[in-house]
Amino acid sequence: MPISLTPFQSNELCHGNFWTVVDEDQLANYIARIALGHSRHISKILQQLSGRSPSINNQESAIALLYVPLGSDPWHRDGWIFQVMSWIAAYKENPNSVLATPHMIHAHKGLDGLQIKLDKSGKVKAAIIFEDKATDNPRNMIRSNVWPEFKKFEDGIQENVIISEVISLLEKQPMIDPDDAIDNIFWKDIKHYRVSITINETHNIPEGYKTLFKGYEDAIPASLEKRKAEVFYVKELRNWMDQLANKAILNVKELSACHV
Repeated sequence: MPISLTPFQSNELCHGNFWTVVDEDQLANYIARIALGHSRHISKILQQLSGRSPSINNQESAIALLYVPLGSDPWHRDGWIFQVMSWIAAYKENPNSVLATPHMIHAHKGLDGLQIKLDKSGKVKAAIIFEDKATDNPRNMIRSNVWPEFKKFEDGIQENVIISEVISLLEKQPMIDPDDAIDNIFWKDIKHYRVSITINETHNIPEGYKTLFKGYEDAIPASLEKRKAEVFYVKELRNWMDQLANKAILNVKELSACHV
C-alpha cells in the first residue's frame, strides 16, 4: 500500500488520518493505472483480490490527465491526483466499503468522492461525502469552499445530487437494494462527511488541526462520527505533484509498451 494512515482526533471537532506516502513509485504506478481507466483493477489490488491486468489502448488520454500544458496552472491536474490519493486512502481504511471510482475529467462537476459503508448484514451504515482539496491555502479553502458545500448537503439543498450518485454506485452491487439504501441515508440521517486536504507547516501539528478545521461543528452540527478530516503534508507541494505526475506518465508509457 503506497499510503499509510496515522489516526488522529481533534477533541470533539473531528477525527481522521494523517497520510504519509511510503512508496512513491507504487503510488505513481497506481495513479498511472487509474489514469488509464483501470480503477477496478487497482481496487482489486487494494482489496487483495486477484485479477488479470486489463489491456491498454488509451495512452494519450491518460497522459492528458497527468500533463499540464505550457502556460497553464497545475491546479486541476494536482486536484485530480489528490482525488486519486484520497480514493486509495479510503480503500485502505475501509476495504469492504463501496467506493465511487475516481473521476476521469479534471474539475468534474459533482461529488469529489462517495463512499458507502455497510454493516455485517449488508445494510447501508453511512454514505460519506468527500471534499478533496490540493491547495496552498488550506484554511481559506476550507472556510470558503468546503464548509458551505457540506452545509448544503446537510441542509438537504442538494439531495438530488447525492441520490443520483448513490443509485449510480449501488446499481452495480447485486446484494444491495438502491431504493432501500436511499431511504436509510435520508430517513435515518446517515450522511457523513470527509474533507481531505493538503496542509502547510503552520497546520502540520495536532494543535494546528484545531485551527484548520475550526467551524466543522457549525457546518455539520451532529455527532463526532459524522465529521472526518484527512490531512497530507509535503514540502513544496506543487513541485512534488509535478514529479509524481512525471513518474506516473513514465509508468503509462512503460505499461503501454508492454502491451504492444
